[in-house]
Amino acid sequence: MRSPHHITAHPYANPYEELGSLDDGPLEEFLAEETEETPETPAARDEAAAQDDPWAPPNHRRGGRRKRRGRLAGLPFAMKAVVGLVVLAAFLTLADRWALLYAERRAADTLKDRLNLAAAPEVEIDGFPFLTQLADERLDTVKVTVPDVAADRVSLARVTATARNVRLDTDGPTSVRGADVPDLEGDVLLSFTDLNRELGASQVTFTPEGRDRVRARGTLPVAGHDLRLRAEARIVREGDRGIATHIGGMRLDIGELATYRPGARASEGLHLSRASAGRLAHETRKAKALLSVPAVVRRLGVSDSLVREALRNESKLTELTGTPRFVHQAMRLNLIDLALDHPQVLARLGFDPALLDALPRLTRPVLADRLSLGFRLPEPPSGRIQLRDVRVEKDGIRVRLEGAGLTVGR
Repeated sequence: MRSPHHITAHPYANPYEELGSLDDGPLEEFLAEETEETPETPAARDEAAAQDDPWAPPNHRRGGRRKRRGRLAGLPFAMKAVVGLVVLAAFLTLADRWALLYAERRAADTLKDRLNLAAAPEVEIDGFPFLTQLADERLDTVKVTVPDVAADRVSLARVTATARNVRLDTDGPTSVRGADVPDLEGDVLLSFTDLNRELGASQVTFTPEGRDRVRARGTLPVAGHDLRLRAEARIVREGDRGIATHIGGMRLDIGELATYRPGARASEGLHLSRASAGRLAHETRKAKALLSVPAVVRRLGVSDSLVREALRNESKLTELTGTPRFVHQAMRLNLIDLALDHPQVLARLGFDPALLDALPRLTRPVLADRLSLGFRLPEPPSGRIQLRDVRVEKDGIRVRLEGAGLTVGR
């Protein structure tokens, strides 16, 4: 009986080979596993870590950024070129605008000194780019606005002029000696607001009244009395650079007592108002004061016998003074003439003697001068400037301006 551990040996077998034949492969499997695990790559490590770590949602944003950067990575030079062009254009534009502002400020200061202006004007140079115009020594369009220009008794609210094809006299882009203006047009505004302020000592306001007329209304202090003033001014061009005003319809109302119109005509002078003449029929004392002066009776055209009867009988006096004819004739009396010889009669009618003394001095030229809106533009150093197309607008008097052959700064 053989033992279970008995092994039959081959007469020529190698004992080491027999020992190897007893192995059924576990060593090779172990060595194979070691060989597969040894070359561990980063991807393998990440996969192993992912298996060990808990699940987390993927970060799509980070991956999207990588993807976009990847798309633009192929255009770095084009992008840099575009950005460079934009920066260069912005720099050139900024330099051009800075040069424009500097030139406008220098031009304003030069005009202020040359024209003796109270304030520097506003200068606007149109056209782009400016530096190429400066290098060419020619500006397409230059607009100048001069505010508050003194012109005789009034101030011009605004003088606006636009010059075209201005030729520059330069020693280079940074040195401009002067300019030649071949063509210029603009307008002048005489504001009613300024007129009301500057001529406001008489508390008169000016308002438009048609295309070429201005209406003046207000009060005028005379001998301690505020008389209501009414007048009209017709605006006309005077010569090439002046504006004249023809004052008409001037009258001063002394309350409801009388009206004063300067002048020597029959309708001018100091006259009773219709309401005041009508009250004579009810104011016996005033009526008798008038009828007691023979010169007044003659001008009224009333017979002496009728006057004597009216002075003795009040009913006859009321009958005489209450007629439309008497009222009309009483309104035609020039009380200025009467005041010289019979001041006491006007005193009874309610006139202040001081006012009667001051009114004759308010002649037509004196009142016209107070209400004058005329002005004259200063004569330019060279060339010509002329005013055209005078018209009255809502805000004031506007006049079109034209010029040619002007030189500035030399």
